[in-house]
Amino acid sequence: MIEGLLRELAPQVLAALVRRYGGFDTCEDAVQEALLAASLQWPVEGLPDHPKGWLITTASRRRIEQWRSETARQRREEAVVLAEPPEPEPAAGVDDTLTLLLLCCHPSLTRPSQVALTLRAVGGLTTAEIARAFLVPEATIGQRISRAKQTLRGERLTRSENPERLAAVLQVLYLIFTEGHTASSGDALNRVELTTEAIRLTRQLPPGGEVTGLLALMLLTEARRPARVDATGALVPLASQDRTRWNAELITEGVALITSALSTSPVGPYQLQAAIAAVHDEAPTAADTDWAEILTLYDLLRVVAPGPMVTLNRVVAFAQVHGPEAGLAELAGADLEAHHRVDAVRAHLLELAGDVTGAREAYLAASRRTLSLPEQAYLQSRASRLA
Repeated sequence: MIEGLLRELAPQVLAALVRRYGGFDTCEDAVQEALLAASLQWPVEGLPDHPKGWLITTASRRRIEQWRSETARQRREEAVVLAEPPEPEPAAGVDDTLTLLLLCCHPSLTRPSQVALTLRAVGGLTTAEIARAFLVPEATIGQRISRAKQTLRGERLTRSENPERLAAVLQVLYLIFTEGHTASSGDALNRVELTTEAIRLTRQLPPGGEVTGLLALMLLTEARRPARVDATGALVPLASQDRTRWNAELITEGVALITSALSTSPVGPYQLQAAIAAVHDEAPTAADTDWAEILTLYDLLRVVAPGPMVTLNRVVAFAQVHGPEAGLAELAGADLEAHHRVDAVRAHLLELAGDVTGAREAYLAASRRTLSLPEQAYLQSRASRLA
């Protein structure tokens, strides 16, 4: 309970300090010390009446101690040394989560640094947890976070209404979610800690438009997670999944969200992707999937937000509507770089078209390109079945 509360309050406390003092790196250090103090004191002494205020006050005092230490060390003028720093302000009643997210997704940072800093400062994950989630050395994540904090040194917390900044936040959250939904490497297909955190953070953003669309997309995708692997951890493709294992509660919420967003906001890429996910989730069986509607939505998405994955997924929908040979022709005409998903789609369509040899070779090519062990095993099993 206390751990969850601390994780929830950490970004709010950090935002309050950055807003008051500036200096992301020093404020983050002060907040970490306050969190440590709380984790030791609260289980013994009980929760304070106002946990957030307690944390802000404790972190502010630590920040002031740092300020005094820095001042003395740098041998500033006596007046500055003796100056009494201001007392901490009462805890603000506003939630600065979005503002903090905007700071973590500052355009001066690289995308990997934005992701790492978001998970650390807003998500409350430790450096070790982030490193495990992305299968990179802890030192690498530590360096990314350290460089990011150095870059943001002196930045104050200001709420930017620039749509591009919010778009960057959504992109980072979606990147975190997709890595959790299908890990790009390693022995697990899913990394639940990442999808859970991405959904939690997205829920904290002001609802509406693309924010609601992204949340709906995450929920409708996450709903299928229980059926994506079997008891052995092996990948189960969408068409073969036991749909009774899908999370009906998440589907209901996701469908309601995307229905509301599409009727009240200009259409955006996340809303269109959520609408596609809703068509899949509402089909009682794979055979009942309305592929014509999905193809129409991909045609719209191709105009609104063109990209290689949109092109590839549209080829799948096109093949479902017009047949595998037509899908192969679409794939041949698409300007797609080598990727294991391109090979996997080609393999599937060749198999449906009756080209067993070509399908087997394409499955094997796909398995060689992916670093995900469950995907490798699945693709190799498909190739073996055609031997």
